[in-house]
Formats: sequence, C-alpha cells, structure tokens
Amino acid sequence: MALPVLSSSAVKFRRVLAHFPQELSLAFAYGSGVFRQAGASAEHGETNMLDFVFAVDDVVTWHMTNLSKNRSHYSFLKFFGPKKISTIQGYGAGIYYNTLVPCNGRMIKYGVISTDALIEDLFHWKTLYVAGRLQKPVKILAQNENSRLQAALVSNLKSAVIASFLMLPESFSEEDLYLQIAGLSYSGDFRMIIGEDRFKVQNIVKPNIAHFQKLYSTILQGCPQVVYKHQLGRLEIDKSPEGQFTQLMALPKTLQQKITALVNPPGKNRDVEEILLQVAHDPDCGYLVHQGISAIVRSSSVVQSAKTILTAGAKKSVIYSLKKLYKMAKGELKKPS
Repeated sequence: MALPVLSSSAVKFRRVLAHFPQELSLAFAYGSGVFRQAGASAEHGETNMLDFVFAVDDVVTWHMTNLSKNRSHYSFLKFFGPKKISTIQGYGAGIYYNTLVPCNGRMIKYGVISTDALIEDLFHWKTLYVAGRLQKPVKILAQNENSRLQAALVSNLKSAVIASFLMLPESFSEEDLYLQIAGLSYSGDFRMIIGEDRFKVQNIVKPNIAHFQKLYSTILQGCPQVVYKHQLGRLEIDKSPEGQFTQLMALPKTLQQKITALVNPPGKNRDVEEILLQVAHDPDCGYLVHQGISAIVRSSSVVQSAKTILTAGAKKSVIYSLKKLYKMAKGELKKPS
C-alpha cells in the first residue's frame, strides 16, 4: 500500500522538480503553499513559499550534482563541498534545508534527507520531523519502487492513529482524531511558542478533512480496536487497560523508550513490556504518551532550528524567522475573543 497521491494538478510542482537531480526515492510538497489553510485566501496560497522534501539514496552524490546545478541555493557551506554538507545534514532531524530559493517565479524551500534516515524515522519516530510531515496531507511528486519505504510510509500513518487513540477519550469525532494526529509533530516544538501560529493545527485540519480521510480511512476501517462510524463521523475505541496495553506495544520504538524513561526509576532495570503494562493501567496513560512525543520533538526541533543558521546563512535565517513571526502575529490577531 503506497501513500495516497492527492488529486489536484501537480504540474507546477513537477516543473520545480525538473531543476534538481532526479535520483529521488521520494519527493513531496507540503504546507500552506500546497493545501489551503483556514483564514487564508486562495490568492495567499498562490504566493506562499512552496515547501518540498527530497529523499535520496546517496546523499553525497546528490549534493555534489546539485551543487553543480544549483550552487546559489546553498549558504557559505557550499565552499566546504558535498561531504561536509552531508555530515551537517546528519545532525538533528537528518535533513538539510535550502530556503528562500527563487524558482519559476515562486520562493521555495527544499529539504534533503537520506532514504535510510527517512525510513528509520517513519518506522521508529527517531525525530518525528519528516515522519510528522507525512502524517498530514502531502502532494507526492515522485516515489520509486522501494518496498521498505512504502511499508514505512504506511507504518507511520498507523502509528499516528494508535498514538492519537491513547490520548483521546473513549468516543470522539473524526475531526478530533485528525486534530490530534496533526498536532503530534508540534508537541514539544519550541517554535509553537515563538515562531508559529498557535492555531496552526486547526488551520491545517479544518479545511482539509477530506484529504485526511483519504490518508486514514482505510487504516481506520481495518483497525480491530476501533468502531468507525464513517457516516456519522464518529469513532469509539477500547480504553480498557488491556486495549491500551495492546496499543502501547504497537507504538514506535523511540516513543516506547521515552515513555518508559518517564516512569522507570533510575537504576531499576525492568523490561519495556512490564513498564508499558504499568502505564496501560495508569489514569495518566494519555498524558505520558504526550510527554514522550514531546520529548522526541523538542530535541530534534531545537537542533534542526540551530542548524538553519548554517544551512541558510545569517541573512536568510533572519528573513525566514521574521516571516514566521509575522504569520504568528497574524494568527494572534485573528484569535477569537
């Protein structure tokens, strides 16, 4: 099962792809330049920066080719060559962004991640950075026949559903589920305090319910732990300790480790299964899951943001940060009284 490709025209995005080396295992566009967000006009979407992620098998070779084609996209790091760029890419979330790049009359930002690092994040939520973006609707532009990558994409969606179930009550709406899923990768992200619109999650979900349904309806219909009343837009899940234990055991490895670290006293060696059984009986189970996710996101978002000063350069970093603060201020002004 491949990640669904959403239906609107992708010509303008594929025209952007033509400017880059074509050895891509996965390429997708995401964000407000691709999907309309609440409070934004259609014209605003046409002027927003376009965001892309490219997954590549051989990072050094891809950067070497891209440096020869698009040297101006890089900061001063271009003088250090593709190997050093690839080394810096490995820090934080394992993705290297070039931002505020003019292309076909639009500003774009693109991140490069190794296929192996992406697969690890999708399966295990090591950083929940690119995996988090792929839990929300994206426009798939290129995808090769890597069966492990395809399995990882589906696994990531299933993990998002299970983690959200643990943080939701016994009965909830489909919109509640998608709000929970969309918020996973923002939990613990310091940019949600300074630098992002605090209503970002609602703005993403509310105009795009149909796109979320395309991503998740098959998974929900096939999940034995949920009663999915599709026509009513309602769901019911098993909140018994046995049901929660089954869900906890199905969580990505890194999240399990973060949860066990929260409840396991230092120096006491217990296996993960024993600790998660304890968590399943804890009334604060959902809170512990949320804290575990926040711990993953907090670490990767801090390092990734610090890395931006190197990858974007000082001038672009300031411009990009000011744009984020402007969007945050606009969101605050629209806040209902």
